[in-house]
Amino acid sequence: MNDLSARKIVVASHNEGKLREIADLIAPFGFEAKSAKEYGLPEPDETGTTFEQNAYIKAHAAAVATGLPALSDDSGLMIDALGGEPGVYTADWAEGENGKRDFLRAMTRAENAMQAAGATSPDQRTGRFVAVLCLAYPAGDAEYFRGEVEGTLVWPPRGELGFGYDPVFMPEGHAVTFGEMSAEQKHGWKPGQPEALSHRARAFQKFARAKLGSA
Repeated sequence: MNDLSARKIVVASHNEGKLREIADLIAPFGFEAKSAKEYGLPEPDETGTTFEQNAYIKAHAAAVATGLPALSDDSGLMIDALGGEPGVYTADWAEGENGKRDFLRAMTRAENAMQAAGATSPDQRTGRFVAVLCLAYPAGDAEYFRGEVEGTLVWPPRGELGFGYDPVFMPEGHAVTFGEMSAEQKHGWKPGQPEALSHRARAFQKFARAKLGSA
């Protein structure tokens, strides 16, 4: 059945940062949410060229393996001065030695590329975080929920909270980066509140309103 009546869902991710954020967001709804890692599932190869395709690959694999609905996230940073890069390859830019991800390396690569493109003033350093949540069912059906947040890329990195590129992304209308915000500040949304802040929270807000009956 394509519903969530059993109140059980697989979070189809092995990324600890994403798992923490999704767990924080879904907690108020009383779901039993276990990660793909907890089920001992391997990470599928993300061969898609869009956030939607990669989100589906992860969610569908987890749903088929467990027989439960699965929720996945594919997200990335799109920098205007770089033609939208790194986009779906956001995590790939962090690949370091022995396959370990080094996001300081990734942020430095992005900064060097922006400098090479002449993007030095704030109005030239705009971009957005994008998150697409995919809710997939064992039979193969899927639904998508997309969230975006506009902002400016700063340098040097600021803050030690969050994860990934958070320390260099200052969301529009704020004077601090995601790396300087608490999880509550970054999400900016709980059931009953009007608007989310982060891209992932905005995508989750759409999911919650469509599937969980949240206002």
